[in-house]
Amino acid sequence: MSAAAPDRIASPLRVLLVEDDEGDALIVEDLLEDAPLPLELVRARTAAEAARLVARVDCALVDLDLPDASGLEALHRLRAAAPSTATIVLTGLADESRGVDAVGAGAQDYLVKGSVDGALLARAIRYAVERRRADGQRRELEAARLEARENARLERGLLPNPLVTDPGVHLAAAYRPGRRRTLLGGDFYDAVQTGDGAVHLVIGDVAGHGPDEAATGVALRIGWRTLVLSGTPDDQVLPTLQEVLVAERQSEEVFTTLAAVTIDPDRRRLHLRLAGHPAPLLLGVGGAAVPVTPLRSGLPLGVLPDARWDASTVDLPRDWALLLYTDGIVEGQTTAGDGARLGDAWLAAQLTRHVTQEPGWRRMPETLLSDLIAAAERENGGPLADDVAILLVS
Repeated sequence: MSAAAPDRIASPLRVLLVEDDEGDALIVEDLLEDAPLPLELVRARTAAEAARLVARVDCALVDLDLPDASGLEALHRLRAAAPSTATIVLTGLADESRGVDAVGAGAQDYLVKGSVDGALLARAIRYAVERRRADGQRRELEAARLEARENARLERGLLPNPLVTDPGVHLAAAYRPGRRRTLLGGDFYDAVQTGDGAVHLVIGDVAGHGPDEAATGVALRIGWRTLVLSGTPDDQVLPTLQEVLVAERQSEEVFTTLAAVTIDPDRRRLHLRLAGHPAPLLLGVGGAAVPVTPLRSGLPLGVLPDARWDASTVDLPRDWALLLYTDGIVEGQTTAGDGARLGDAWLAAQLTRHVTQEPGWRRMPETLLSDLIAAAERENGGPLADDVAILLVS
């Protein structure tokens, strides 16, 4: 059946009437025929039959005295079968207290048989449906908030806390994940100082942007830190990290680019190993940023099992600074509109310009990194699609 004259709700509401008494069922049907609300009525005579139908309707009108259920049993069975369906309990005049108990057990409302007309019944159905929908939306919103808080707490805990004790070495980092509503992507970085005074740096990029790649990046960062702090020789760190990647990655297509730097205890030389990763930018006297050109750049981790990553040694100038970065900051497009990427030369020019125009940048290195990301987003015409990690050491 359906009733005419829609009231605020355009499409018909599907209502399940759970009633074994034919006379009471006929009364409810007659009331709904005159209700100012578009309705489609479905009938069930037992709780078992209602449990099979309740997920297909918007609201269930439930009599508590059924052949196969007593007390609040029918209500519990319907709520278990379809938690999102609104329920209204029908009681007799002498059983109004059971209606109150039913509301306490999760029903949206209760009505006393013989005490309602069609308009009141239609209004009760409409309000019950809207209240159930609102409750569901509130629960979903709260669940999303709780999940977001837990994810944020977890991801903050997974970001590195650099272990560098030399007061003469200054570190600053910036991190922007490509995924929305998250703090952690597939890029990773870290910095530790070993007992001999050497400072070790790493920055990497796991191919992909999902949570699996983020988890792999965390595993690689922790693996790198463990290897370095345990005194593993530098030439064995990347081969061992490749074994970690192969064990942790979700598919054989996942690879990782990486730059690993060791700065001597006297801070006069660095040793660079590249695994398919952009070369760091070195700032020296005068503020010009130039790439640290390696003798040989190795393949990304995870490509060939017998790959090698040879070290290149570079003398450091006075008052040097080193910028390690992932390619997310240079993968944005230029304003020319020709689809060209910003590129490493663009980043070097931006870094040079910022350093020469802001002589006090060393006092606020985080501002420098934020400015670089902001410049890339302006050129790109909006947020960058890929993860961005930048590590500045001076």
